[in-house]
Amino acid sequence: MTDRLVQTYDLIIRMTHRAIDTKTRILDTAEKLFGDKGFDTTSLRDITAEADVNLAAVNYHFQSKDSLIDAIIARRVEPINQKRREMLGAAGPNPTLKQILTAFLYPLISPDVSLVAPLIGRILAMPDVCRIQLFKKHMLPVAQQFSAALAKALPDLNESEIMWRLTFTAGAMAHIMARSVHLQELSGGKCDPTDRPAVLARLVTFAVAGFQATEAI
Repeated sequence: MTDRLVQTYDLIIRMTHRAIDTKTRILDTAEKLFGDKGFDTTSLRDITAEADVNLAAVNYHFQSKDSLIDAIIARRVEPINQKRREMLGAAGPNPTLKQILTAFLYPLISPDVSLVAPLIGRILAMPDVCRIQLFKKHMLPVAQQFSAALAKALPDLNESEIMWRLTFTAGAMAHIMARSVHLQELSGGKCDPTDRPAVLARLVTFAVAGFQATEAI
């Protein structure tokens, strides 16, 4: 009886590990393909062929393409947002504009995000209306937190102007993450997007100037 229980336990463990491995393989493959090709041009069949799994496995673990995208966003964006909150909190109760924008931008420019930078760039620029709920779920809370900090640091800017400028900042960040691979060639080698501290410094300087500009409207 004991041997049979041990065998059953071992079987359950192996099946669990196989399920975890399959789920991770699907996530890793989808993440790569979405980053390379985009969300709309990557089909579930593209993912199953690359991951060497069947469509039933994707349906079992994620039910739909949007649910798969949701899982990928959660896996990559939530740790970034947590780091943002930590950096903003570490800046104290009255952070400067530069500290706020550094906390907002740095977690996305840091080296540990570099391998999935194209994917993060596409997530930030997702235009699909049916995925607005995903954006609100994963992005809105942190956007509201940083908007409140910016409002405190820049009391002369109204709420809508702060949101416009934060959106422009996020747009610049998304562009450099999704398209920086072309920058070196376009600049004739003068711009090095792999120098992440320099990229961050330039992006923060650009964003600070934008937030400090006299309101035009």
